[in-house]
Amino acid sequence: MTFSKISFGILVLLLLQFSPAGAQQNYNIVFIGNSITHGSGLPDPDTQAPPVIAAQKLREYKQIGTVQFSNVGKSGSTTLDWLPENNKLFLTAEKAAGLYVNDEAATLLFSIVLGTNDSAIKGPHGAPVSPEDYHGNLMKIANRLLEEYPKCKIIFQYPTWYSENTYNTSKYLKEGLERLQSYFPEIDAVVKSYEISHPHTVFSGNKKVFAFFKKHPALFQNEKGQQGIFNLHPNPEGAAVLGTFWAKAISKAMDSAK
Repeated sequence: MTFSKISFGILVLLLLQFSPAGAQQNYNIVFIGNSITHGSGLPDPDTQAPPVIAAQKLREYKQIGTVQFSNVGKSGSTTLDWLPENNKLFLTAEKAAGLYVNDEAATLLFSIVLGTNDSAIKGPHGAPVSPEDYHGNLMKIANRLLEEYPKCKIIFQYPTWYSENTYNTSKYLKEGLERLQSYFPEIDAVVKSYEISHPHTVFSGNKKVFAFFKKHPALFQNEKGQQGIFNLHPNPEGAAVLGTFWAKAISKAMDSAK
């Protein structure tokens, strides 16, 4: 083999090694959500909540390097509670993001899943929230995040299924479940609205998560309510499955953003 061929071979190897396409990307993730994100009802939310599992799964992807995260999910919260102008829960997201904002070596990502409490007939703040208002609230949250963190990425994960007899201190039932599904096109529309103004910045998760959990009620805690045993919060196995769904959605979205 001639020297020129050897040199060319070494050059190819170097290019492959240092090519951006093959470089690992680091992520700092802020998980915004409600009790499901928080991990309510799990024996050990600090190790079993969906955000914990999502971060663990993401670290297994070869194209992903370090993954740091903050779980700021708040039980009972609706999109209204997270509105920036309310000076309430949005502050917790800002505080979490503040831990990472100066980390130039990682992408700041907000994973947001809200809507379950918005869909209730009564109980949570502002419920029931109309699809139009839900859409507007997501836009307000995203707009503020993009204003404060111009380099960030946002992914709106789709809410999971709950049983038609769900009724704890808040009333959901069949009406709430139908309203929850009416939010899905609004998530799609919100994401689409940013395609021109903020390309490769705002994404949606995996819509199949709803149907999957509907088919697998064994993935839920059995909770005693005012209309019998209902399913709303994932059990440890369900939380692991949900976290895996989130991780795959994040990985897919970030791959498409390159």
